[in-house]
Amino acid sequence: MTPFIAELIGTMLLILLGGGVVANVVLKGTKGNNSGWIVITTGWALAVFVGVVVAGPYSGAHLSPAVTLGLAIAGKFEWAKVPPFIAAQFIGAMSGAFLVWAMHKDHFDRSSDDPGGQLAVFATGPAIRNPLSNLFSEIVGTFVLIMCVFYITPAEMGPEKVPVGLGSVGAIPIAFVVWAIGLSLGGTTGYAINPARDLGPRIMHAILPMKGKGSSDWGYAPIPVIGPVIGTTLAALLYMALQ
Repeated sequence: MTPFIAELIGTMLLILLGGGVVANVVLKGTKGNNSGWIVITTGWALAVFVGVVVAGPYSGAHLSPAVTLGLAIAGKFEWAKVPPFIAAQFIGAMSGAFLVWAMHKDHFDRSSDDPGGQLAVFATGPAIRNPLSNLFSEIVGTFVLIMCVFYITPAEMGPEKVPVGLGSVGAIPIAFVVWAIGLSLGGTTGYAINPARDLGPRIMHAILPMKGKGSSDWGYAPIPVIGPVIGTTLAALLYMALQ
């Protein structure tokens, strides 16, 4: 498996399972309807675990532009590889969102009177809409994630043995990190902490047909992209300063 395909499939699995748990909780008629925030945060943590296990041996399992950029800024990843990795992550995120929609089509239709719930399956949104506060939340959450990524044993890829990311050995600890972020910091914005995780599925929400579909909330969309970019940059700069 090439690194590009690994990032694509790993991110697809991440969004399939992560978006899937949100669909299970918020859409009407599912077995897990109204099962709550603990289920959502646990599902996302396990989604990260699955994505990292699959992609880790081949790409280091970045699964997020924030991870890719952070590693590149810190000098742990080649800048020339950044664009294809990010492209794979966005394609994977959009593919995963499509699969969530296809699997839950009947439940999306049954939830036609709840366009906000439909959107929540695809993208994050603030509990209280305050752009500066929401941006700060995404910065802090991503900062915690990327700082932990730097201190988890990196994977090695190919004969050059170049550290590229997490790898399978990092699957369990990074899943716990994402779980902790969701439980402790995620209640303000839904903790995107990954531009591809939010923007890719949001695009799919805008494209896919859904009964009663509302706005894709493009006014909020820059925050879960810009926040993680700032957060990963700060984490990389602090990491380099501490070395």
